[in-house]
Amino acid sequence: MKQHMFITKQQIDKGWSEDKKYCVTDEQGNKFLLRISPTEQYERREREYDFMSRIAALGVPMCKPLEFGTSDEGVYSVQTWIDGVDAEEKVHSLTGEEQYSYGFEAGKILKEIHKIPAPDGTEDWEIYFNRKADRKIKMYEECPLKYENGQAFIDYINTHRHLLSGRPQTYQHGDYHIGNMMIGNDKQLYIIDFNRSDFGDPWEEFNRIVWCAQAAHLLASGMVDGYFDYDVPMKFWELLALYISSNTLSAAPWAVPFGNKQIQVMVNQAKAVLS
Repeated sequence: MKQHMFITKQQIDKGWSEDKKYCVTDEQGNKFLLRISPTEQYERREREYDFMSRIAALGVPMCKPLEFGTSDEGVYSVQTWIDGVDAEEKVHSLTGEEQYSYGFEAGKILKEIHKIPAPDGTEDWEIYFNRKADRKIKMYEECPLKYENGQAFIDYINTHRHLLSGRPQTYQHGDYHIGNMMIGNDKQLYIIDFNRSDFGDPWEEFNRIVWCAQAAHLLASGMVDGYFDYDVPMKFWELLALYISSNTLSAAPWAVPFGNKQIQVMVNQAKAVLS
């Protein structure tokens, strides 16, 4: 594997990951993304890098992995750099048609990502997600922050657990929403931040579509249409409500340590889901 040498290194202060991220340049002036994780995350980051390589091979527009290893600072990966802007910042200056078009593309890209199956021996989804939902319900019940009519999320989960039976499992990006998308200077949509990747029901990936809908509802509509090529099964909406309910419950205890701003974001999001 080629070892890159860099002459400049500028830290990127964006995102929620504990990784350190830098824009680095080599002697030829080429820019790259450098991510550094704690050493104890070596196995997870190595697996993440390997699957990112498989995703890139499918032609998915993304920061392509170039190099992986360890240094005095921790576990690092070098990826291609994307010149562009965050989709979340750009979306409000787009026409409705453009918003829908980018959403449609995001849906098609997600479908490509889901072509990679989960490894043999992956735990049954129904068993895994029921345990996950139970944990999130418990966390919410023990959290000082409560949503108005938050019990509705718990009730929906408990009355729709049967939908989890027999669900397929694939590779998941793990955090697929407008905050992890960029629009390049070439106007191409790019998907970033695969550091929360996992395996599970591919439809669970839509559990953060609320973020997209709040930023631009036409983009969210396009995502669903692009993924299903306009033929959306009714069961998707039923399962989506289950996954959004579970995700919304866990957002409350997640937000508390970050203070009032994030708490209000999650409270408003819960209201939007229930409205």
